[in-house]
Parts: sequence; structure tokens; C-alpha cells
Amino acid sequence: MDRIQISELITSRLEMKATELKSQFQSSSDKIGYFFVDYLLPNDLALELHNKFPSQEDMVLKKSLREHKNIAAQMDQYDPLLEEAIYAFQQSNILRAIKEITDIEALEPDAYLYAGGLSSMSQGQFLNPHLDNSHDKDRDRWRVLNLLYYVTPDWELQDGGHLEVWPEGLEGKQITIPSSFNRLVVMATHQESWHSVSPVVKNDSRKCISNYYFSENPLRESDRFHVTTFRGRPENKLTDKILQADSFLRTSIRKVFKKGIVKNPHVYKKGEDQT
Repeated sequence: MDRIQISELITSRLEMKATELKSQFQSSSDKIGYFFVDYLLPNDLALELHNKFPSQEDMVLKKSLREHKNIAAQMDQYDPLLEEAIYAFQQSNILRAIKEITDIEALEPDAYLYAGGLSSMSQGQFLNPHLDNSHDKDRDRWRVLNLLYYVTPDWELQDGGHLEVWPEGLEGKQITIPSSFNRLVVMATHQESWHSVSPVVKNDSRKCISNYYFSENPLRESDRFHVTTFRGRPENKLTDKILQADSFLRTSIRKVFKKGIVKNPHVYKKGEDQT
């Protein structure tokens, strides 16, 4: 299937559940707006996407106090169906459907997959609480929505590797949104949208296809520029202090060097961009 056909399937599912999804998003939007929809695609197509995922050895490992996961954005190195699925989420019909659900105007996709693409997390891997980078790779547009589509079958609550949102900040209680097979989660990104991924417990890998949407305007008037800002989990006090210092330093550097000292490699380089 190509991206147009896949986008039509996704749009149909979003429109079918639109009233429920709109209610989900509105009821959570005063803190961190989000909604999720199950059975997004036919199960056989979702399973095919899972089966075509690259091995972790063929992905880029990101391992630090901040995070431990494998990612991929250079999509021409992998099975074409994966690229078609990623860019299906960038088609105008899906943008319109999600605009209707969230009431966010002028949503724009990201052809470069800046911080998007594929991710795989196996036993022991995690993503500490963080705020996503406020902007796109050129710091021209505001990041406003995070789209996460999970394709690992038989993934249960006890397996870990689940999305956590922290609507009351890290001093409050997180809400766990299980990374269930064939589930799409759409989450607002702004100055208060702290989220994380719990450590994977299962001896398997949790696979995710991700996109971000951008806009010329931030979701909230209080939003300010920031790099991806990490914190430690509430029980990890020392890690939290180290990551707060790390985030302060990286943000200070980006205020001086608008596009950073080195280019972020987590983008899809196409044609002349590969030189």
C-alpha cells in the first residue's frame, strides 16, 4: 500500500471516532491535551509494519542518562512500506481530521522527520521525563503535536515501555497510556507537556512510528523556546539534578547558537541534504 491509501484508512478511523476523540482531547487540554484511538489500521497491515521494522542493530542507538532507545529517520535505508506509513500521517486529509479533533489551526507536517521516524525500545530501555524541543530543526515553527503509533503485537501493561504523561508536573502522579498494538496516541506539546516512557520489562522490543506537527504559533502564550529538556524520575533525585544542569547548559548554548553547534543527525536527509 502507498501513503495515500494508508492515509485514507487512518482518516476513516479518525472520522468514525471523532466525537469520542474530541471529547478525550478537550477533557485533558487544560493540562496536557491528548487522545488515543485503537484499531487504527487493519490488523494485518499493522502486523506487516511490525514485521518490516529494522533490527536494532540497523538503527541508531541513543544511550545516556536522558534516554536509552534505538531510532531511525533515514527512511530510504529501510523497507518502503515503513516510509509510506510515516508519510501517510502527513497527508492533508489526516491533518484536517486531527485539526477537527483538536481545534488546532494551521497544522503543518515535517518532511524531515526531525526527532520523528522509527523507534524501538527493548528490555531495560527507557525515556526519562522530558519536554520535547519547542521548535522544528530550523527553529522557524513551533512543535504542537506528537503522534505515536504503536505496532508491537501482544504488548501488555506488565511489559513496560508505555507512554506516561505528567499533567501535574513531576511532583504529581503520571497517567500511563499503554503502548497497545495498533494504537495511535496524539499528544499536545507545549511548555508543560512533561512525558516519558517507562522502562521496558519484557524480553522483546516495543516498536513505534512517530511524527510531529508544527505551527507558526505556539499552543500557549506562555510557551518559550527550549531544547529537549530532561528530568530524572521522581525517585531518582541525583539523576534529576544532573539532567537539570544538562538542560540548562544546552539551552544556554542554543540561545547563542540558534541552530546549535552541530546539526542534529536525527533528520531524514534527502538528495542534496545528504552532502
